[in-house]
Amino acid sequence: MPEGHAGRPSQDAAPVSREIDRYAPLTVPPQQFYRTAALPCPYLRGRVERKLVTELVGRNAATFYNALSRAGFRRSHNLAYRPACSGCQACLPVRIPVAEFVLSRSLRRIRNLNRDLTARLAPPVVTVEQFRLFLRYQRLRHADSDMAAMTYGDYRAMVEDSPVTTRLVELYDANQTLRGACLVDLLDDGVSAVYSFYDPEDGNRSLGNMLVLALVDEALRRHLPYVYLGYLVEDSSKMAYKARFRPLEGLAPEGWRRLIG
Repeated sequence: MPEGHAGRPSQDAAPVSREIDRYAPLTVPPQQFYRTAALPCPYLRGRVERKLVTELVGRNAATFYNALSRAGFRRSHNLAYRPACSGCQACLPVRIPVAEFVLSRSLRRIRNLNRDLTARLAPPVVTVEQFRLFLRYQRLRHADSDMAAMTYGDYRAMVEDSPVTTRLVELYDANQTLRGACLVDLLDDGVSAVYSFYDPEDGNRSLGNMLVLALVDEALRRHLPYVYLGYLVEDSSKMAYKARFRPLEGLAPEGWRRLIG
């Protein structure tokens, strides 16, 4: 899965839909949820992770996922998931309220550094150029992850296997070379980042942050209130960049609340 480990739902757990009620009411028919087997946590050394997983199928898949997103779920292929780790609440779902978003000095500098790049919204169709950039990113930034071993077919499934409305936000330079891309889901209340990758040898540009700024621009263009960034893990350097975007809201047991800004 884009955040954490990939995996199919385990069949050894009873339905646990009541856990979602802690976060937000669902207005869709009841559905089975399963917990995955325990795996090493990709963010915090020495811990294990488990996920609560359900399938997104049928004509109500998009409506169901809209509700699940507001309850802290993410998507991978036709599965929606969120962390369900015993004794750990480190993964905090976060989102940017775009109407209140303010560029910090550092983010303004990043935008200025990337003035020569053009953001384009593209259909979820794989190209060889995308895959080559994806592999370079994985091998230089996440060489020890499962995603570094993905084949062209695996990557194509990640991009094109979606039961909801999905797009690619791509960054091109003046030579029409792809420099970064983010797979996104278009929700009824925002833009949800599924997975991003970029030129790993161009660190001065901060292309990961620039892609988030492009998502903010897209949400504003569509008059959507939020950009969903996935999970903020305070003790994980991989997730620290999300705290740069302010204001930032997090999902607590009582609902979404302001965290930063």
